[in-house]
Amino acid sequence: MKDYILEVCVDSVESAKEAVSGGADRLELCANLVIGGTTPGISQFKQIRRVCEVPINVLVRPRYGDFLYTDYEFQMICEDAAMFLDLGADGIVVGVLDPDGNLDRVRLETLRKIAEKGKMTLHRAFDVCRDPYEALHEAVDMGIDTILTSGQQDTCIKGKKLLEELAYLAAGHIEIMAGSGVDANAISCLMESSKIQSFHMSGKELTDSKMRYRKEGVNMGIPGMGEYHIYRTDSGKILRAKQVMEGKACLQKNG
Repeated sequence: MKDYILEVCVDSVESAKEAVSGGADRLELCANLVIGGTTPGISQFKQIRRVCEVPINVLVRPRYGDFLYTDYEFQMICEDAAMFLDLGADGIVVGVLDPDGNLDRVRLETLRKIAEKGKMTLHRAFDVCRDPYEALHEAVDMGIDTILTSGQQDTCIKGKKLLEELAYLAAGHIEIMAGSGVDANAISCLMESSKIQSFHMSGKELTDSKMRYRKEGVNMGIPGMGEYHIYRTDSGKILRAKQVMEGKACLQKNG
């Protein structure tokens, strides 16, 4: 594994190609990134797998909202995780909590077995768990490879203090990957003050639809979001982040 990893979260083939063009080391594939991401489609994964040679981890999340799942929902998670791994995914990105805000160890251990030799990331369910230090210990004990976290805050910069503590405690045991609000500036800030070596970003840019005819006054989705605007990854944002990461890494190595 490289010393420093830039993972880009994408929900389209177009964004995946932009991310790789900008220098992404790894992709996290999902659908519906605008609502935090849900499980992607099979054809979406297959197309991206064909055109992108970097590792691809797949988010398995059956719905928007909390991480307390019914038996039916958890069965969907298990079946989807196994399916994407069989199709060639390098890892799965999952998270399950119990009603009291603790990691659901029984279900997470089931998913770890499904992943077998594949990678497993505990996603930002970690950021709404009761005790991040206990959850870190449990994640290591279960053999989870990565924790994606903003330090239990809205953004990684706001969660900087906890991220620094987690990275220190996790060193050599599990990958702590900073997410939420990650860009070139955030990477520069966190690399100066912590042991974090992995970063997760989307590098989104709002693009305008190519539709010429536009029916106004009919909203199909989230109130306040235009029907004729699409979020896509911008390779330039990824490139700037990668350049900052490599520059900081070089300084640390030579310093």
